Amino acid sequence: MPIYLHRQPGTKLLVTIFIVFLAVVAVLFARYPDSIGLWVLSALAIMALVTLLFWSLSVEVTSDRVRVWFGSGLISRSFEVGDIRAVSTVRNRWFYGWGIRRTPHGWMFNLWGLDAVELELNNGKRFRIGTDQPGQLQQAIEQALEGG
Repeated sequence: MPIYLHRQPGTKLLVTIFIVFLAVVAVLFARYPDSIGLWVLSALAIMALVTLLFWSLSVEVTSDRVRVWFGSGLISRSFEVGDIRAVSTVRNRWFYGWGIRRTPHGWMFNLWGLDAVELELNNGKRFRIGTDQPGQLQQAIEQALEGG
């Protein structure tokens, strides 16, 4: 049974992708008006793939596991609570970006925004989970660390 379960919608990211898509199509149309159909289809295919993979970021905390996944779960990470040494709320630098990133602080899953919760693992590695509920997520992980 989850201690915490939250799905952050990717609305802002998807709107940004759509705006970029429109700009790319406009530039391609101006440059290659005779082959615009191929470019639009290619851009639509890429946009559809990104949408399917990154339409949301979900986090589930149970008494024994922290799991984070994008969209339907094809891209995910899972951590046993016993492997977590510490948890803290952090603020990402703007240039760390969105999606799956390697940062100076370890790997990060981030859908949108700068707030994150950082897991410090027993092996010394760190992992950041971008979230729009940093306080609640940290509290849930601390509760799991204390024994549920």
